[in-house]
Amino acid sequence: MKMLQRLVSSISILAICTFIAYSHADNYQWDAVSMGGGGFVNAVIPSKTEQGLFYARTDVGGAYRWDKTQSRWIALTDWVSQDQVGYLGVESLALDPKDSAKLYMLVGISYFNGGKSAILKSNDYGNTFQVIDISNQFKAHGNGMGRQTGEKLVVDPIDSNILYTGTRWNGLFKSTDAGITWSRLSGLNLTTTPNENGISFVVLDSSTEQGSAAKNIFVGVSRFPSVGANFYRSTDSGQTFTAISGGPAGLMPQRAIFDKRGDLLITYANGAGPHGNNSQPEPMDQGQVWKYSPAANTWTNITPANFSRAFGGITVDPNDADRIIVSSCNTYMFQYEMDGRSAWGDQIFSTRDGGKNWTNLIANGVSLDTQGVDWVAGHSIHWAGSLEFDPFDTKNVYVTSGNGIFKAQDVDASPIVWSFWVKGIEETVPLDLVSITGGPAVSVIGDYDGFVHTDVAQYAPIHKPGMGTSSSITFAFNDPRLMVRVGNSLYYSTDTAATWIQINFSTGIRGHATLTADGETLIYSPGSTTDNKEILSSYYTKDWGQTWTAVQGLSMTHARVVADTVNSQKLYALNGNKMMVSMNAGVSFQQMGTLPSSNGSKIIRAVPGIEGGVWVALGNNGLAKSTDSGANFTIVNGVSAAQAVGFGKAAPGNNFPTIYIWGTINNVSGIFRSIDGGTSWVRINDSTHQFGGPGNGNFILGDMNTFGTVYMSTAGRGIIYGKLVTDGSNDNSSSSSVDISSSSSSSVATTGSSSAVSSLAETSSSSSAASTPLSSSSSSSHSSTAPASTSKSGGGSVGIYFLILLFTFFVSRVFLLKQ
Repeated sequence: MKMLQRLVSSISILAICTFIAYSHADNYQWDAVSMGGGGFVNAVIPSKTEQGLFYARTDVGGAYRWDKTQSRWIALTDWVSQDQVGYLGVESLALDPKDSAKLYMLVGISYFNGGKSAILKSNDYGNTFQVIDISNQFKAHGNGMGRQTGEKLVVDPIDSNILYTGTRWNGLFKSTDAGITWSRLSGLNLTTTPNENGISFVVLDSSTEQGSAAKNIFVGVSRFPSVGANFYRSTDSGQTFTAISGGPAGLMPQRAIFDKRGDLLITYANGAGPHGNNSQPEPMDQGQVWKYSPAANTWTNITPANFSRAFGGITVDPNDADRIIVSSCNTYMFQYEMDGRSAWGDQIFSTRDGGKNWTNLIANGVSLDTQGVDWVAGHSIHWAGSLEFDPFDTKNVYVTSGNGIFKAQDVDASPIVWSFWVKGIEETVPLDLVSITGGPAVSVIGDYDGFVHTDVAQYAPIHKPGMGTSSSITFAFNDPRLMVRVGNSLYYSTDTAATWIQINFSTGIRGHATLTADGETLIYSPGSTTDNKEILSSYYTKDWGQTWTAVQGLSMTHARVVADTVNSQKLYALNGNKMMVSMNAGVSFQQMGTLPSSNGSKIIRAVPGIEGGVWVALGNNGLAKSTDSGANFTIVNGVSAAQAVGFGKAAPGNNFPTIYIWGTINNVSGIFRSIDGGTSWVRINDSTHQFGGPGNGNFILGDMNTFGTVYMSTAGRGIIYGKLVTDGSNDNSSSSSVDISSSSSSSVATTGSSSAVSSLAETSSSSSAASTPLSSSSSSSHSSTAPASTSKSGGGSVGIYFLILLFTFFVSRVFLLKQ
């Protein structure tokens, strides 16, 4: 009887624990903070079979699909996990010429995840993907030199099961089963090139008289003719290749396209691009445009007269072989003037007689439509490596740039109005962010300074004066009017980032700064000297840079000093695993405590409004907290790993700030939230919204004005934010979605959805149900399946489960009482 009582008691306890674990469901909506483009879009690819359908690929921010109903770009790769972050580098994108719902992408970045690379395959416009890991055969580098050339990956226009892909280091490969398996074509005696761009493009002849599959294949190679042949042809579907001579000397091919006559139009430059590379050397400042006729084996130079700069993009009217548009790449000539700024960038040429005469469309005048992205005024179209006609309306032309995509609504107009066509594309590298109680969210990013957002769903003012890359932003916790921004210069603000005043400092650049809680002392740790030498010292000033004094006791590179939010005399910094503390407003530091590991984040978080409260993410060693200014630390139970930690507004009825981490609980990684000081956690993202993890900035931070809102850095997808949706409603989606499960095939599936809302449950860190379950495959190239996210996930079945458990609990208790 005692054994039976124990069994029933155990069932009742399990019922209670499970009920608590799933008792509170939250709906989260995810999107990127609205900045507008900001990164290099390598290529835009229009559908030839479906009007209004376009895809775009980027070097570090994933891929997008244009949604003509919503009039915005939809992110297709927000599902990538932290161990797949390299998939945000899209080397090439190909559409099935017969069915534009079918697309393939070659993805990977050499410096992420050990260079892990894959072919992503979709049959439904990128709403779901099958991931074929090809790392053991060849690897991609979506952020490498030559990333705007292409396309490397193509689908046979006659047989959709046949694909070809050029690679950077391993030659040319072919698939005959729609991308599932690949074989190297040894008939092309080529592996890599000195610039490591390898094969620039693969182009297939679409003429149907070839038979059941394309026989004529043309391959461009990213090397100078002095190194080896750079243009090849196969007439037997890739079994053998012959080098084609007669092209320009001293240049390498960039892009190629067939016109309706069957001639190939090819752009050339003296480098892989998109910019010069002195290590080769490849200056990327000279180029030409050529026409090659395969039928006659003849070459014709059709370069615009009196212009010999590097060329990149090329497009031809599908209805008129004589109407061609080309763009330079890495040229900086005058484009337009706006808001007192002159934009200097690439030139775009048009011909209507097959290249005999050209018109410089930029020189004819440029009118810029910012589409509400005010910061782009005065910025140029540059690195214009991809250029496309709208195949269904050839008045429309699209050109990619280092800051986004530009669209000419009427390329025959004078002047042409170029619209900044980036709504939905957020491709910046965030480096720091603060959320101010009663104030805005203020960010700094790579390349384009950063922004001041009172509404993260709307475009916001950029910091002025501009510095380009800004590495740090800080404010005085008890006087948030006072702020400091760090880049190649130092600036301070006395009006919460509305205006900025330069601070005199000549010893170094970038790095990190902090203000004491009262704003009376600024501590600055420069990242390097102007000639990129390391700096071991930090400095403080009490007069906005009129005088500087070296900080004592903090000799280290890349220090990140953090101010206590209450006591203006206290500051914290990590030196390895040593917690260094200043008790005199930064004059000197001494070791206060020791952490169990030095392998975690350098970003210390001081608890808002609580003196001496300090939290540190320790990477694979978990999460540490201190209540005595870093003298002693305890490890937070249940958190097995934490890459980033941050605080936000406390939950209603709670006094302690809400804690957010990017971390791992119960073997599941993601964004977790705690409202009770770390005793229990809820996973608030799901496998469809992982964004590759916290990336370069490695930060996560709660909003100080709205409970539940959280921000996270990424490797190139901008600043992601999640917010609670309390009424169950959901705005239009900004991303496709993916979840993960095991599969016996060598692929991963991702499921799309019309919703960007995830529904998660509050869980104890000791519970076995900390998040959406994940499982991995035992095969060498694992496969994942993902249910579509919906505005409310798991509600019905979980509710029934709760009722069953609750019933079990009461029955078991009655049984025990009778005993």
